[in-house]
Formats: sequence, structure tokens, C-alpha cells
Amino acid sequence: MATDPMPRTPRLPSFPPGFLWGVSTSAHQIEGAAAEREPSVWDTFSAEPGRVKDGSTAAVACDHYHRHREDVALLAGLGVDAYRFSVSWPRVDSPGGLDFYDRLVDELCAAGVRPVPTLFHWDLPARLDWLERDTASRFAQYVARVADRLGDRVRIWITLNEPAEHTLLGHALGVHAPGSRLLFDALPVAHHQLLAHGLAVGALRAAGARDIGIANSHGPTWPASPEPADVAAADFYDVLLNRMFAEPVLLGRYPEGIAELLPGDVEADLEIIAEPLDWYGINYYAPARVGAPQGVATEFGGVSLPAELPFAPRPIEGRPVTDSGWPVVPEGLTELLTGFRDRYGDKLPPVIITENGCSGEGLDDPGRIAYLDGHLRALHRAIEAGVDVRGYFVWSLLDNWEWAEGYARRFGLVHVDYATLRRTPKASYAWFREVLRAQR
Repeated sequence: MATDPMPRTPRLPSFPPGFLWGVSTSAHQIEGAAAEREPSVWDTFSAEPGRVKDGSTAAVACDHYHRHREDVALLAGLGVDAYRFSVSWPRVDSPGGLDFYDRLVDELCAAGVRPVPTLFHWDLPARLDWLERDTASRFAQYVARVADRLGDRVRIWITLNEPAEHTLLGHALGVHAPGSRLLFDALPVAHHQLLAHGLAVGALRAAGARDIGIANSHGPTWPASPEPADVAAADFYDVLLNRMFAEPVLLGRYPEGIAELLPGDVEADLEIIAEPLDWYGINYYAPARVGAPQGVATEFGGVSLPAELPFAPRPIEGRPVTDSGWPVVPEGLTELLTGFRDRYGDKLPPVIITENGCSGEGLDDPGRIAYLDGHLRALHRAIEAGVDVRGYFVWSLLDNWEWAEGYARRFGLVHVDYATLRRTPKASYAWFREVLRAQR
């Protein structure tokens, strides 16, 4: 990736006492052992020719299912407070599936690392469909089972990961599982996921949970120019990717014009969706520069966007990019967080950055170090500006199977040789370890 070639000092500004430091992963991307669980929509999707760029599947991935003790040791060596992982719904539906997470949580606790499970990170059981309202109720039942088994040791819970991307990429554009190209007919998928979130909060509260959040992806939206058409396109994009997923949770309402497009008794559902949270999770990678469509399909982040969409993301000139083609804009994180504080006021609970990171090759990875350094400084500026931020999780602990990109993108602090499954900490692992030591 084209970033600052020299690692920066780990002497970052001091974060508040009790600030939570962690790293994140997801089940489908690292666990492997696909034959030992029920299939998910991603198993079905990646088995179809042409769906994944390198033709791979996550059948083995990092084999975390069989090597989790080694990975817990890496977490302990890194010195993080917490580990955000996801629980695979298809695995929980399989014999012995909950036993695996039981062992993982025990080993994390023994290592002094707080377990932070995400209950849905895109790997829906293949027999289910988010277009069906009943999937939300089934999700709550699954959550209750997990909470009953793990709730005596787990204190921090995350309901959903990035319902916006799962809706847009998986159901509107068809480039992620399940591969549906419904465009705006995918809006019920968004609503049913948010309803599932609200029902899950209720199930977790009933099980005694007192520290619950969601991990939504957000980023500032910048118009490509001051022209009214570009400003309108950027506003629409902001509604679709930011406000439509934040406001039902935080304010108990959809942005104007959205509720009328959704099925069922939306007002009654919103009362469930807006169950109060203890904190709000934000995944941040980059801003979006958006303009009006030019009448032809556009490419953005490797995704082909149809011309009939009323927005078209554009490159952000003059910015370094990761090897995924994403612009590196640390100050966008400060803008995002202060903007959320200004927009939502006292309706915004404390914030945790649940994902932030970048892809790049090599064991010596100064680009990743520069990226993390810049974003942590930007995060500290938001705290200085009065935003109540309680934690930060790097994406990701391990190189992993990166969805429709296959094994082509490496986001890990730890390198994984996919032929041998050998783990090798990168320079960024050592850098982050020193950052944590300095903060303490």
C-alpha cells in the first residue's frame, strides 16, 4: 500500500483510564472446519464459479477452529484487553458447536482477555433468508441459546456487524452472499436485520446482559462538487449507508421517506429496534466522495455499481490508498465522530471503534503501522473534542479469507501462511504491543 514508508513512534497521546484496547475477527473468515457445521449462505455463494475472485472458499481459512489455543496465545502476547470474535450461527446449530465457543471463552478468560462476541457477522444459515421477517425471531432464539451458555463469563455483547454492507453488497448488488441483485427491493433485508438486533437486545437483557452494543459501519460522505446534483447524490448516499442504520437504533425512527418503503408495522418494530444500548459500535475505514451518476455503471472498491443508482462514489484524489484501493483518510474518523456527536447529542451512547485497519502485504508492514498511528491520533482528537469514546479494536488479528476477495487481501497483525497455516507476527503486531504497553 502507498503510505508513509517509515513506522512512527508508539508514543501516542494518552487515552482515558479504562479505555478498552482490542482486536477483531469473524467466524467465517478464520474458523474453517466447514464440514463440522451446518452450511451458511457464504458456503453456497463461494461454491458458485465466479463469485470469489480467486475461486477460493473459507472451508479451511485459518483453521482457527482447531488452532484457537495458538491464537489465544497470540492475543495474550499482544497484550490486548479484549478480543472481538463472532459466533457462527450455523455452527451453533450443529452438534457440539456451542462447545467450541465455551472452550474459546474459557481460554480467553484464563489468558486475561475479555471475550466480546458478535452474534451475527454475515454468515446466515443457508436455510434462512433475511427477506423473511421470521428470520428476526429465529435470530433472537439463537441469541438466547448463546447467552444462556456463555453469559456467565461474557460481559460485552455485539448483536450485528455491518447490516448496511450485508444489505447493499449481498442483497442489492449481489457481489456478496447470498448474491441477490434486488437494488431497492432489498430494503426489507435492512429492516429485518435491525428488528433482529432489537429482539436480540431484549433476549440478552432477559439473560442478564448489561453491556450491549451493535457494530455499524460509518464514514463521512463528501459531495464530489458543490453542484446541486452532486450534493443531492451525497445526501442520498449518507441516508442509505449511515442514517438508515443509525437513526432507527438511536432515535427510534427512519430518515424521511424510508419507512414508507418497508413492510409490516414499522412503527411497532421501531420501538423494538430502539431498545436502549450501553454503547454504539462504529467500524471506520474511509470517507465516501459521492456524485450524481453519469449514465453509465461505475466501479468502486472493486464493485460494479449499476447506472440506475442515484449516486456514484468517486476516488478521493491526492490520498494514499491501501492495496484494496481504499483511501487513507484518518481525519475522516475525527469528522465522523464529532459529526455523530453533533447530530445525535445525548441520544448517542458512549462509542467504541469496533473495527479499523487496512490491507497490505509483507511481514514488515510500515504502511499498516502508519495507518493505525494516524487513525489513533485522529481518534484521540475526537476524544479531546468531547466525544465519549471508550475503546478501539484493530481489524484484524489474523490474515483471513476476505469474502469475495478470497485470500488476496491481508488485514492481519499476524501473517498466516495459507499452505501451512503457520502464524507469524508482523512488525505491526510488535508496534501495537508497544503502544499498549505505553498506554498502561
